[in-house]
Amino acid sequence: MSNDLSLEPRSKRAGRLGESGGSLSIVNSLDVLRNRLLLEIARKKAKEGANRNRQMLMNLGKRAFFQRTAGYYGSNVSKHTGIVPLFANAKKFSNKIALRDSAGSYTYGNIFDSAKELSDKISSQLNGRTNERVLFLCSNDVTYVISLWAIWVSGQIAVPLSPLHPQNILQYYANDTSSKLLVTTSQHKEIMTELSKTTNIKLYIINEELQTKTRDKQATGPKHLDGVVLSHKNLSVQSTTLLDAWKWSSKDVILHTLPLHHVHGTVNALFCPLHVGATTLMLPKFSAQNVWSHLLGRNKDLQNEQISVFMAVPTIYSKLVEEYEKNLKNERDHVRDHLQNKVRLMVSGSAPLPVPLYKKWLEISGQRLLERYGMTEIGMCLSNEYDSDRAPGYVGVPLPGVSIRLSENVNDSYKTLLECTNEKGVITFNKMVENNVNGELLVKGEGIFKEYFNKPEVTKKEFTEDGWFKTGDMCEYSPEKYKFRMLGRTSVDIIKSGGYKISALQIETKLLAHPDIAECVVLGISDDVWGEKIAAVIVPRSGSYITLDGLREWAADKMPKYSLPSVLEIVKEIPKNAMGKVNKKELVKSIFK
Repeated sequence: MSNDLSLEPRSKRAGRLGESGGSLSIVNSLDVLRNRLLLEIARKKAKEGANRNRQMLMNLGKRAFFQRTAGYYGSNVSKHTGIVPLFANAKKFSNKIALRDSAGSYTYGNIFDSAKELSDKISSQLNGRTNERVLFLCSNDVTYVISLWAIWVSGQIAVPLSPLHPQNILQYYANDTSSKLLVTTSQHKEIMTELSKTTNIKLYIINEELQTKTRDKQATGPKHLDGVVLSHKNLSVQSTTLLDAWKWSSKDVILHTLPLHHVHGTVNALFCPLHVGATTLMLPKFSAQNVWSHLLGRNKDLQNEQISVFMAVPTIYSKLVEEYEKNLKNERDHVRDHLQNKVRLMVSGSAPLPVPLYKKWLEISGQRLLERYGMTEIGMCLSNEYDSDRAPGYVGVPLPGVSIRLSENVNDSYKTLLECTNEKGVITFNKMVENNVNGELLVKGEGIFKEYFNKPEVTKKEFTEDGWFKTGDMCEYSPEKYKFRMLGRTSVDIIKSGGYKISALQIETKLLAHPDIAECVVLGISDDVWGEKIAAVIVPRSGSYITLDGLREWAADKMPKYSLPSVLEIVKEIPKNAMGKVNKKELVKSIFK
């Protein structure tokens, strides 16, 4: 039997560096609430009907444990009854603005009340059953939070979908999770109606009355991805760790412009502010002009609020730089002064941040982007410390409660090269080293998932015999900088050429400093002589012309000779997913095969 569960797609299938590529997240219902909290909620709702609340408490009690079936794993939550699900914190900030979207503003109390009302509808649709999987599709607005909380309150497992997913992907998720209910808004009625017909799953459409009522009246062919099972304990650990490490407070206002089917957009940029009582200003989609307007305090929707936190992927920062060069460069001093003094934290993640982009953003904003590393299965694992120099290209040290190993994999037997643990802010190593150490990154910690949904054999392969999770990413420790940095995926970012193991990410970072290169990806392509040849796929800047000989000559004093590209492909654009990641395996197939 288990505590509340959460499933997100296995990011490793997408060839991610960091917590990438996944798009399915299942977060199951509430398990055990402290009796005092339950009584407080019941008293608050007594005027609306004591009988209904009494039934809610009875249901919560029944969900204290979850049956271990169909590949789920659930730990005995009675061992950690202090774990409180995210929505339970709403009572602490009932009258505070939780979220603003394009339609209006919403308090924590508004959102919880609407979630409770919707939870009753969901329970009715499922004939009172609990621990069922419920797929929901919402846009980047308040309906996402209402639906997620409602599914949790009703005792179900939430499966967030993305509006960016094609029909066949949605159908795969519906079938793979054996979901029993679809929930959506009128905006996505057509696609979800079609999904309901093809899967024979009941559909419930949130009515406009509920969405409007939530608004604050005082203000205005799919790949087989594996679902990652996360508990409320996992999510609580992941969120609270970041609250301390990144110094979140209820006074913060975060500008949210990330997809909501991904750990970066959910745990980091949404769950953290909701957990601490901060305000989230959520944009329906990314627009460089709109983001700049909000960052500089020029948008009328801010209502005297100042953005204090911003999180994005490198692609977004690149687009913001382009917009700055076009329309804001003549305000250089004002832009830098405003961002440096008004915004306290800017984070980059989900994909490698090129050093030239880091330096350019520092020049524009005066902000040293905080880089971190994580993935769906583990949440955030490594982070630059808040009060640190944040060296470009490095992802810092383990977060509190996290242990990591750099290991050498020999025939699936892992030899420990270096081990590092952060225990309540104190970082220790198993040995002192004088030179850089690199190896495959292994992780342990309470934020780590329990298993892939319904795939026990896959799960077993992803853990070592002594319980360390295999990230599949190569990592390097620098004793000089006292920091770790990511070298890339063991499968696609480590190129084996002429007997050398070469980091594609390091080559990309060097090449992006070329004045005529706008974007580049470095790939390894099979070769009978060298094992793999190094290929550079490049998008030139407008009006620029790049040749292989010219590129090699320019790079000759910037990297070892064995790291120089021997193949050059010029393209108009490099395809990326919603989080700005490149699927290198697919790119190799589309260009070189």
